[in-house]
Amino acid sequence: MKRKIVMVLCLTLLSACTTQPTTKITPFEDDISIAEYQIGNGDQLFINVWQNAELSLSVPVRPDGQISMPLIGDAQATGLTPEKLAKKIAKKLNKYIRSPNVTIIVTAANSAIYRNRIRITGAVNTPLSIPFYKDITVLDLVLEAGGLTDFANADSAILYRKTPSGLESYPINVDEILHEGILTTNYVLRPSDILIIPESVF
Repeated sequence: MKRKIVMVLCLTLLSACTTQPTTKITPFEDDISIAEYQIGNGDQLFINVWQNAELSLSVPVRPDGQISMPLIGDAQATGLTPEKLAKKIAKKLNKYIRSPNVTIIVTAANSAIYRNRIRITGAVNTPLSIPFYKDITVLDLVLEAGGLTDFANADSAILYRKTPSGLESYPINVDEILHEGILTTNYVLRPSDILIIPESVF
């Protein structure tokens, strides 16, 4: 009888262990390719219409996201890549010019000044907002910020990233990176990433 009771208890414990809920963590997106540049408000563009010097000009992108040029008037530019905007303008010019060949160069990417920055805040010695550099990592950003304060909860940092599906958050163990050399969460950063180091409650 005792043997049966022990077996029942073992089976109950085993069942409980196998049905424990697991913490769901958003998988980190390790594709670090940078998307093609999108034109933004305040950018300066040079529009070249081949063999049509009178239509080739330098224009600013207005606060409403549009540009103006002869023949076609206004055209929406914000949110488009230079290539897509060139095709859009060529299509409009096709009413007036046979097979127009249009190229666009972004001569001043003013809208990217803040869009292409990375930031670190919270329990760091110097909260920062700095220009994005290729291959910069979590560790690089923490060191740029002068390291952590004495009150930092370094194993509970969060990296916030804009993705096509929305804002995602990823747990970062800065303590492991700095003091144990464990680089599992030493991710390569992307433009607009924000790293927040919380303070310890104790």
